[in-house]
Amino acid sequence: MRRVVITGIGVISSIGLNQHEFLLALQTGRCGIGPIDCIDESQGQVRFKHAAQVRGFVPEALFPAKDLAFMDRFAQFALAAAQEAVTQSGVEWTRDLCENSAIVTGSCMGGRGAEEAGYWELFHNMRTRVHPLTIPLGMSNAGASHISMKYGIQGPAYTISTACASSAHAIGQAFWMVRSGIAPMAIAGGSEAPLFLGGLKAWEAMRVISKDTCRPFSADRSGMIVGEGGAMLLLEPLEVALARGARPLAEIVGFGMSSDASHITQPTPDGAARAMRSALRDAGLAPEQIGYINAHGTATEANDRTETAAIRSAFGKHADRLAVSSTKSMHGHTLGAAGALEAAASVLALQHGMLPPTINYTTPDLACDLDVIPNESRNVSVEACLSNSFAFGGLNAVLALKAFNNA
Repeated sequence: MRRVVITGIGVISSIGLNQHEFLLALQTGRCGIGPIDCIDESQGQVRFKHAAQVRGFVPEALFPAKDLAFMDRFAQFALAAAQEAVTQSGVEWTRDLCENSAIVTGSCMGGRGAEEAGYWELFHNMRTRVHPLTIPLGMSNAGASHISMKYGIQGPAYTISTACASSAHAIGQAFWMVRSGIAPMAIAGGSEAPLFLGGLKAWEAMRVISKDTCRPFSADRSGMIVGEGGAMLLLEPLEVALARGARPLAEIVGFGMSSDASHITQPTPDGAARAMRSALRDAGLAPEQIGYINAHGTATEANDRTETAAIRSAFGKHADRLAVSSTKSMHGHTLGAAGALEAAASVLALQHGMLPPTINYTTPDLACDLDVIPNESRNVSVEACLSNSFAFGGLNAVLALKAFNNA
């Protein structure tokens, strides 16, 4: 099996419109959570007033008008992130690469914002028809399809929808495809644009949203913050990357997944711990080789305490020496895109010898007794890390990554 490296990263988030802005925000602990101003409150109000909204994104500067007509905001995020990743990688799309490379994306909501606009016209404005492009705008695979059309990639291309583990599952499956030789290269990640009225009202009804900000692992946390954005990684075999003069940013070495088989919304530590052990086993890593975990860390009591228990179960005494942080405290919970954004954060942490913080942290929770890197990043280099993604439905996905070393 081949070693798989990441040679390109693309990011669109509330804390940066590209990977360089994203990295600076991680280093400085900048928060992207603020007042929501992207919905029309004349159509209805939402009790919570804050989200991690992408600001300053101008799709007209990136895409022709004829293409934008077919692209919901989540697909715009997907293609913009893919373009950045491809540009950084410096790949030249030969005929063989185009015919065989893979695209695997994750999104749990897709273009539901476009669908909602149509429903509003039907049921409120009493129109008899919706926008003629509602179906292509709304389909969850639109991001993968637009990336495919942009680069002429004709190999396996599909979208995974496993709630908040969607893009972690996407990256993991793409990694396995490249490692095994099924695909010579892959673009993988996810995107989400959930900041529309119906989506926010649905989260309001769940009663898990904070009224102010996101405080993972802090005793005074009051819930999650919904965010939007996307991230894409370009994966290729190490020998191919080196032969063409590309610079590996980090290495993906393992992937694990599991199902709790327990409850649709309440997580269990056993399922999450199994996914972490599976990722370590797939990577051939000992628990002691992991120096950092990018936690799922949603700032809900159910997640934070369960994840802490899962980490302690998977790592035993080594859990006391692990650094653990939730970057959702900065970029919010981007649902199906969360795994991709957090994988990008993990790669940048390994590449730059920097562990991102859990910001907004105020009061220790005795049930979350881990080193959560409170409030300030650390200039620390680690050999390897995990990126955790745990979804409603009890679906768990964990990526294992290593700092690149060609020894």
